[in-house]
Amino acid sequence: MLKLSCKDARPLDLVDYLASLGHHPQKIRNQDYWYLSPLRQERTPSFKVSRRLNMWYDHGIGKGGNLIDFGLLYFNCPISDFLQRLAQYQPSPTFSFHPPAPASFAGEKKEPDEDKIVVVATPPLNDAALLGYIHKRRIPVEIARRFCEEVDFLLYGKKNTAIGFRNEAGGYELRSEYFKGSSSPKDVTFINNGTEQVSVFEGFFSFLSFQSTALDRTTSQSNCLILNSLFFFEKSRPRMEQHQQVQLFLDRDTAGISHTKIALKWGGNRYIDRSDFYQGHKDLNDWLISQRNNPKESQRRGKGL
Repeated sequence: MLKLSCKDARPLDLVDYLASLGHHPQKIRNQDYWYLSPLRQERTPSFKVSRRLNMWYDHGIGKGGNLIDFGLLYFNCPISDFLQRLAQYQPSPTFSFHPPAPASFAGEKKEPDEDKIVVVATPPLNDAALLGYIHKRRIPVEIARRFCEEVDFLLYGKKNTAIGFRNEAGGYELRSEYFKGSSSPKDVTFINNGTEQVSVFEGFFSFLSFQSTALDRTTSQSNCLILNSLFFFEKSRPRMEQHQQVQLFLDRDTAGISHTKIALKWGGNRYIDRSDFYQGHKDLNDWLISQRNNPKESQRRGKGL
């Protein structure tokens, strides 16, 4: 069997390789190809491949890199196994072991950083379309307004508006019915309620759902850590372990379950998996939406949080 080195593998065209795995772009903008992430479940494409650079970035987990970096995550295997697996595809005529053609021609000028989100204003959350989206996600408006802002931003020279959830570094997680992204810098969000317990969420809609199901609680709330990306999970371990108890409300997909298992192996009874509360659903918000026709059950179970 033909053996590939890392040097041989890196120039392999990512778009072609993803196609061989059954993943095709949902939209193409210039040299940027947007996919539903092959690494996790999602409804809005946030996995970008720059064909100009032959690099990928998954906005949902805050990770990216070259084809080898992708393969190690996708197959969850050692690099030697991935290179052996990759060699099986080499004879395919759809692949090229040459770097992608440059995206610009001699004399062509390109606006710098045109693919980066630039925040221009953060008014209170009042946009009718965004409030409608919040209602569809079953989040009370008063909860959304307490923790979120309305964010006007530029992307590819076009103005957009989204729900913005601010992180500790000043960046925003941005969501609307038709957009999912984030502005730089990417970071976690920590809400300190002065308790010895912290509840950990993967995304801010799960956090908002937690707040929504706990509306009737008058007792003290836990502190809350919203990761905004699983990339920050292990980096946040020291902060989590400043608390006596860590409640994990991660997504019930492959990545979320895997990270929950990692934490449970860190020792002691400090970490508690609370995702069984929404078993059968992707995350806490998915469960909350499913309770639309059973509000009494939603309230009953919410008290258990």
